[in-house]
Amino acid sequence: MSDLANKKCVPCEGNIPPFNADEIHKYLKKVDGWEVLEDKIDGFHLMKNFKFDDFLQSQEFINKVGSIAEDEGHHPDLWFGWGYARIKIFTHAIKGLAESDFILAAKIDKISNV
Repeated sequence: MSDLANKKCVPCEGNIPPFNADEIHKYLKKVDGWEVLEDKIDGFHLMKNFKFDDFLQSQEFINKVGSIAEDEGHHPDLWFGWGYARIKIFTHAIKGLAESDFILAAKIDKISNV
């Protein structure tokens, strides 16, 4: 897919501009099935829904995502329940998307394809 999953997320303190539409589309091609949405609060963000056979599979997946997020120092918004998980990724400090958001998405894609 891409080499993004092999990179490390870089903490953002708000000293960079968020990606513009061209940059977003370039990086979106490097991740699998993520949507780009925009709202007035968070700006552009990545969103993806995952389906599972039961609650335990959803929980195990979310636990793996949580471990990756903690290792990377980049924490997505997570929702899950019986047979589903939903993940929202964006960089809070810039209210938009940066490379680290796509890195985290690629790392999550790797565990969802196992």
